[in-house]
Amino acid sequence: MTEPELLFEVESGVAVVTLNRPAAMNALTLPMIEALIARLRDWAVDGAVSIVVVRGAGDRAFCAGGDIRALYDARKSPPNGHPSLTETFFRAEYRLDHLIYHYPKPYIALMDGVVMGGGVGVSLHGGHRVVCEKTVFAMPETGIGLFPDVGASYFLPRLPGELGMFLGLTGDRLRAADCVYAGIGDVYIPRDRHDALIGALRAGNDIAATLSGLNEDAGPAPLRARRDLIDRCFGAGSVIEIERALEREDDAAAVEILAVLRTKSPVSCMIAHRQLRAGATMGFDDCMKMEYRLSQHVMAGHDFFEGVRALIIDKDNKPDWRPVALPDVTDDMVARYFASPPSGDLTFDD
Repeated sequence: MTEPELLFEVESGVAVVTLNRPAAMNALTLPMIEALIARLRDWAVDGAVSIVVVRGAGDRAFCAGGDIRALYDARKSPPNGHPSLTETFFRAEYRLDHLIYHYPKPYIALMDGVVMGGGVGVSLHGGHRVVCEKTVFAMPETGIGLFPDVGASYFLPRLPGELGMFLGLTGDRLRAADCVYAGIGDVYIPRDRHDALIGALRAGNDIAATLSGLNEDAGPAPLRARRDLIDRCFGAGSVIEIERALEREDDAAAVEILAVLRTKSPVSCMIAHRQLRAGATMGFDDCMKMEYRLSQHVMAGHDFFEGVRALIIDKDNKPDWRPVALPDVTDDMVARYFASPPSGDLTFDD
């Protein structure tokens, strides 16, 4: 028998969702997203459910993202008069993020293991984010020709200083202490205490008191040592100016960051910079609508499919970005990604 991709359990008012694709690092498929939307909507009006907890199966990942291999393969399959997967997947995923952000009941994410891409949307928008010794957080989308999505337009600009722009452009990976420092994680609770957390909630204990009581010191945050450098350089007015600022720094960390940045899709970086600057003054719903526009234009372009080919399919790590250099990405080219797509704008009702 094939294991279900989602496990649901309700006991003593606490509903637990387990993302159950451990072999695929719990990456989200479209059926998972649709089923999770339906269940969360039911629980929102169910008097027997007072708290929702989301966790991942296995010991590697909470959720490593969306099923981008399926999106890659879908390009070869004509829609035959039906909406394409690249349309339905992002529309459903962003509606799920919207539902979680506005969820009327306490929502706790146990960010145990890798938390990237779509996994960020399923965790960060909840009211309580729990990190542990296995947490690895990143928004690596510019490295596959995408852009930081699932609500990143809203939450990244609201991190301290220029950390959001830094994370969105470079895809830098953070462990638990850095997540707490950046405000991505609310509390640090070792993974062997997660069952105790759920048990305490089912015993009727107060959420805030339970989280506080189990919270431990996550240790020193390495990100703190780079904070001044990041704020100086990533506050620049364009990606090209960010690169120039890093070049001027007499710092080994700046050299390392610049080398990473130059491996990313130039188009994705230019989109992300404009996206994150705009998102700083936008509400969550408008951010999601903007991201849906971006997603549909990116899916109609070159770099996403080339990035997936190079990093996931062929694994040669030699993407042929087009254009290949930042100066070749014009303002008009970037502006077209922000226009309403042929499929129409995102809405949040059925």
